[in-house]
Amino acid sequence: MNEPFIPTRYQLVNTATGRVFSDEGWTLDDPEGEVPALIRTQYASRQISVRTNDWGLYKYCDWLPVSRRLQGSASPVTYHSHGLAKELGLSNLYITLNGYYPEAGALMTTCSFKETEAYSVCGRLNPSDRRVLVVSSAGNTARAFAKVCSENNIPLLLCVPEDNLNALWFEKPLSPCVKLICSRSGSDYFDAIHLGNIAVKNPRYLPEGGAKNVARRDGMATTVNSAVIAIGSIPDYYFQAVGSGTGAIAAWEANQRFIEDGRFGRNTMKLIVSQNYPFIPMYEAWQAGSRELFPIDAAEARSQVETIDAKVLSNRKPPYSVSGGLYDALCATGGEVVHVDNARAREAAQLFEQKEGIDLHPAASVAVASLMDYVASDKLNRDAVIMLNITGCGEQRFKSGKERLFYLKPDRVFDIDPDESEVLAFLDKLFD
Repeated sequence: MNEPFIPTRYQLVNTATGRVFSDEGWTLDDPEGEVPALIRTQYASRQISVRTNDWGLYKYCDWLPVSRRLQGSASPVTYHSHGLAKELGLSNLYITLNGYYPEAGALMTTCSFKETEAYSVCGRLNPSDRRVLVVSSAGNTARAFAKVCSENNIPLLLCVPEDNLNALWFEKPLSPCVKLICSRSGSDYFDAIHLGNIAVKNPRYLPEGGAKNVARRDGMATTVNSAVIAIGSIPDYYFQAVGSGTGAIAAWEANQRFIEDGRFGRNTMKLIVSQNYPFIPMYEAWQAGSRELFPIDAAEARSQVETIDAKVLSNRKPPYSVSGGLYDALCATGGEVVHVDNARAREAAQLFEQKEGIDLHPAASVAVASLMDYVASDKLNRDAVIMLNITGCGEQRFKSGKERLFYLKPDRVFDIDPDESEVLAFLDKLFD
C-alpha cells in the first residue's frame, strides 16, 4: 500500500429534485430539500479504477465518499458458482461472499457485509471530530462498527436490543472507546433506534444516519462493484435478503454508476429482495402496489421478530417509501419482494454449505432460499447472469478452534419505553 491515499472527490444529489450540492462533511439530507428524499453521491471519477487487494475495501475508493483509509478492512469476493449452480441448473450464477472463508479469499472477521458499511462510514468521518458516533443495530452492524471503531480509536455508542447481545462477540477485547446501551428484553430493532434517537439530542453525540448516510450505502455497493468487475458485465438479477432494504438501494445506485461508466453494459439488474416470514411489511406493501407501508401494531411486530430466525431482517420503519428508497429501486428495476419461512431458509443453509463449503448467517439463508424458490417457479432464464449477495457467512468457521471469544456487555439497559431525561442524564457522563 505504498500508493498515497487521496480523499475522494464527489458531490451530493437530491434524488427527488436532482439538485447537486457539496458535502459539508457529514451531510445526511439536502438542506434545501422540501420533501423527504435520500441524497446520493456523484463521483468525479465516472469510470472506476480498482486498486490492488492490499487496499482492502478501499480498493473501490473511487466510488466511496471517504477522506481517509483505515487499517484492517477486507472487500467482498465474487466467484462463479459450480456446486449450487449445478444443483439449481444455472449456468451463470455468481456468488458474492461477505464473511469469513479464507479459501475463497473472503476475510471479513465479523463475518458480515456490515463491515463494508463500517469502514466506509468511519472513513468518511473527520478524525478531528471527537463527537461520539451513535449506531443502532439488531446485531451485525453493531459488531462491525465496534471492531472498526475499537481498532481505530473512534468513540462509539451502540444501541442494541438486549435479546440480541449474543451477536456482539469479538476475537479480542474492545477498546473502552466503544460503549453499549440496550433496550430491555422483549424489544426489537425499532426500540434500539428509538434509544439512538434520544442519544443524539445531546450535541456530544453524532447520528450515524443509517440509510441516509451515503457512505453506508456506497460501502454496501462494493458488493456490486466486486460482482461487476469479476463478471465483466452488469448482472441480470440481484438476490438479497433485506431488513431495511438499504443494501438493495445501494445495489441499484451502483448499477447506475456502472451504466455511466460505460464499460460493463447498460442493463438494469432486476432486484429480487426477500423477507423472513412472518415479518414481511415490505412484501405486503409491494404486493398491494403501495408506496406506503401499512401500519403494524408494535406488540405484534415484536412477536413476529421473536419468531423469525433472521432477526437482523426486522426493521419496522425501513427506507421504503422515501424518494430514492426501496420502492423507487424496485420500480426502476422491475424488481420483486418475496418471502420465505424459517424452515425453507434452514433447508437452503444446509444445501449451500453442502455445495459451496461454508456456513451461512440466517439472513443469507433467506436469500438463498428465495433464489431456490424463484428458480423452481421458472421465473428466470437458466442462462441469465445472477448475482447472489451472501451478506454473512463463515461465523461457525471463524469461531471454530478459538479458545475464547469476548462479548460486549451493556453499560446500561433501559426500559422499552425509556424516560428520555434518564437516558440523556446517563449518556452525559458515559464518555467522561
